[in-house]
Amino acid sequence: MSRGSMLRKLAEGIVPAEFIKYVPKGFEVIGDIAIVNLPRELEDYRFKLAEALLSHLKPRIRLIVRRTSPARDPNRVHSYEILAGNGGLETIHREGGCVFKVDISKVFFTSRLQYERSRIASMVKPGEVIVNMFAGVGPFSIVIAKRVPTVKVYSIDINPDAYRLMIENVKLNHVEDKVIPLLGDAAQVIESHNLKHIANRVLMPSPEHAINYLAKAVETLKAEGYIHYYDVAHPKTDIKKHLENRVSRIFDELGVEWSITSSRIIRSVAPSKVYACADIFIVR
Repeated sequence: MSRGSMLRKLAEGIVPAEFIKYVPKGFEVIGDIAIVNLPRELEDYRFKLAEALLSHLKPRIRLIVRRTSPARDPNRVHSYEILAGNGGLETIHREGGCVFKVDISKVFFTSRLQYERSRIASMVKPGEVIVNMFAGVGPFSIVIAKRVPTVKVYSIDINPDAYRLMIENVKLNHVEDKVIPLLGDAAQVIESHNLKHIANRVLMPSPEHAINYLAKAVETLKAEGYIHYYDVAHPKTDIKKHLENRVSRIFDELGVEWSITSSRIIRSVAPSKVYACADIFIVR
């Protein structure tokens, strides 16, 4: 049974029939926490729905929460309301042979990027040097380090809590020799740690902020290499054309040769908003 079907079935005994159509099509699981984003139409039923869901998901899940604010600040952190269960918002999330310690009240993390993390790792070649400009608690960096021999990943984040947990996660996954956690604004860290012209590949997994750091990402590359660029788009737009329009002015001003080798929608985040990625090959 899908998560959406499960929610609807549980809701049938709690929510009036005319409100069943508002029941979400699914929910996210991070470690032993389930995140259910209920619309305002179901506000009055949220605690009963959460208790029913928790009873169904125990013992794997100990806590049901919902997001109460978007991730707008530089640290990309959501606010949450606890709907059922007990314990804090720190958890251990397991994914593809990796272990991530996460506190969802202090850092950005989503399990919905598992495929994207795997996809990027599959493109990396042994011996590459990678700069991850928005690393969070380290999931992209660590998945790459676990799967690909002899890589070096400079893993940057501006959020001190994410940096602290990234250090823990690097140790938990035994990749201390491959992943180098760095704290600070990505552009400033690249300058202060002399990371210009050293990378085969740059990751920019922050759709709301990547465009402002794109020129600095180009500076980080060797004579040629890849930038994995993330941005926001409307679901009905031509994704590749949209991304080309977004990056073209910056690349043209820098005088580099570039081409988008592939583009895709990563996930939907609102009815009129998706996150998208462009894999861009750059020749400086």
